[in-house]
Amino acid sequence: MTAAATTPWATETEVAAFREVRERVADAVEVAVHGKRHVVDLCLLAVFAGGHVLLEDVPGTGKTTLARAVAQALGGTARRVQFTPDLLPSDVTGTTVFHPADGSIRFRPGPVFANVLLADEVNRAAAKTQAALLEVMEERTVTVDGTAHPVPRPFLVVATQNPVDLDGTYRLPEAQLDRFLVRTALGYPDSEHELDVLRPGSTAGDVADVPTVSGPDEVQRWSAVLERLHVAEPILRYVRELGAATRADDRVRLGASTRGLRSLVRALQVYAAAQGRHYVVPSDVQRLAEPVLAHRMMLTRDAALAGHTTADVLGAALEQVPAPQPTAG
Repeated sequence: MTAAATTPWATETEVAAFREVRERVADAVEVAVHGKRHVVDLCLLAVFAGGHVLLEDVPGTGKTTLARAVAQALGGTARRVQFTPDLLPSDVTGTTVFHPADGSIRFRPGPVFANVLLADEVNRAAAKTQAALLEVMEERTVTVDGTAHPVPRPFLVVATQNPVDLDGTYRLPEAQLDRFLVRTALGYPDSEHELDVLRPGSTAGDVADVPTVSGPDEVQRWSAVLERLHVAEPILRYVRELGAATRADDRVRLGASTRGLRSLVRALQVYAAAQGRHYVVPSDVQRLAEPVLAHRMMLTRDAALAGHTTADVLGAALEQVPAPQPTAG
């Protein structure tokens, strides 16, 4: 017997209540982050889907402000780690410490023991420090000296990275990129919003003005509810065929993985509920395919030199694979 046969689907009433909560959180974040509602929505999608966010952009576009504003709006605890070339893995996860007063050895938790971890400029750290995040991002535990220490729930990593062609940056390994549910960029604000940011007295960038409108328990509760949101079999087949199309593309060395496709399905459930629907439609897949899958794929060297991108590959797959159509009557 399948889970669908024993567990009721999320109802329209539940979806409507979730949408109200999510809008309240998004409005709170926008107190400090002006004119970037689509990026705020993607970050909140990751929160309620139990994923992580990778923000890519040049310095000074508000990446840190966005992460701190999300943490402030959601309540709970938040920590920030500035990644540098000399940062050690234990600086992130924690380590055991000898206490001479009683001769005991105890675990001292690192900054990952928070509801929201801001990993600032994560690609400035060496590979071994980047890898320290892998277990905790996937398993929600830190293992030190053979002992597993669970981190608080919910747990969200908001990592920022500068473009890889800037000085002092290291490309993130594929295994770590696959841990991020979505990748997006803030970009510069449009002219009107940039004027608003520049205007004296503006609340842009002032995280202290962001109200706390939710909490960890509420986030956990809604995450569990949205796991029951209906995803029809034709939608699942559509997602699977899109993944297969990326793997068959000659420009691709590494196509969309099964884990990536599963992450897309989870993101679709949250996105559909945010739109006020208790079911997923094909346009949801088309909207989320790039932010969820593009960073998990790798091009061949020739394709990259020719100027192709993984977004191009996904665009071709979306054109090639027919979307499911509603059945008559």
